[in-house]
Amino acid sequence: MKPNEAARFHPDRWIRRLCGPLFAATCLLATCTGVVVLLVVLGSIVTAALQGPPENPWTAIVPNWSELLALVRKLAAATQSSEPESTGYRVGLAGSLWLLGLVAVIGIPVGVGAGVYLEEYAPPGRLRRLIQTNIANLAGVPSIVYGILGLALFVRAFGIKALALGPTLLAGALTLSLLILPIIVITTQEALRAVPQSLRQAALALGATRWQVVRDHVLPSALPGILTGTILGLSRAIGETAPLLMVGAAGAILRPPAGPLDRYSALPVEIYNYAREPDRHYQIVAAGGILILVALLLTMNAAAIVIRNRFRRYHHG
Repeated sequence: MKPNEAARFHPDRWIRRLCGPLFAATCLLATCTGVVVLLVVLGSIVTAALQGPPENPWTAIVPNWSELLALVRKLAAATQSSEPESTGYRVGLAGSLWLLGLVAVIGIPVGVGAGVYLEEYAPPGRLRRLIQTNIANLAGVPSIVYGILGLALFVRAFGIKALALGPTLLAGALTLSLLILPIIVITTQEALRAVPQSLRQAALALGATRWQVVRDHVLPSALPGILTGTILGLSRAIGETAPLLMVGAAGAILRPPAGPLDRYSALPVEIYNYAREPDRHYQIVAAGGILILVALLLTMNAAAIVIRNRFRRYHHG
């Protein structure tokens, strides 16, 4: 090889050596920025929940940790009141748990079933591409649009009173199920695509039907990824406020719902209402509600991680 040809295969070597570490440092900086911003937000919320006024130093967090836990327990057990010292989130917390259960029962089977059909049964063609394109577009639609759709479809049933659910818990759960449906469908498809084709071909070669292949081999292998997608969808649903305000979630209600057709409130809705109050004492209540919501989300994620890891160990022997 001639010298000029060798130089052609090694152009700007010093630039490539410099760009690698520079790109890695940029990615590390982006990661640290996200972590720092999250810590700052959580720290400011904890500080506001402890003492309220913004001039208090952050050093008050550690000494007053027991006070913070007592505040969270009190807010989780008390019902709404006109006095900030005695108000709480018991009704909203119960409503959010009801919503979480109903959305899981309604949204997860439909989303996983749709993803399995599109990935394993639907023949490739224009119709399949059209459906997948629309699902991807629906994943980016603002949540308020789903609230408007839920108001027209579930609460009012397009003016048909016999089918209208009204501002009930079931209407809110159906609206949130529509909200998370595209996320679950997309993550289910991605998890199924990660399963090797050789696994399907080996099962079919041994005489298994398409349903047996999906049930006994493909779904168990893809379940950890599917669980990740469902938890992401449920986490988004449990923190939404705008759709619930559109479908009639009550801002002030004194008893938790007893069934799917009862009126309800939700934790994000009550936090929103307290945050709007001009009294500075309500800011402490709002900050405490945010901490309860964060604790609920962390509990959901931890439970999902435990279930996913146990199932992965069981599946891989």
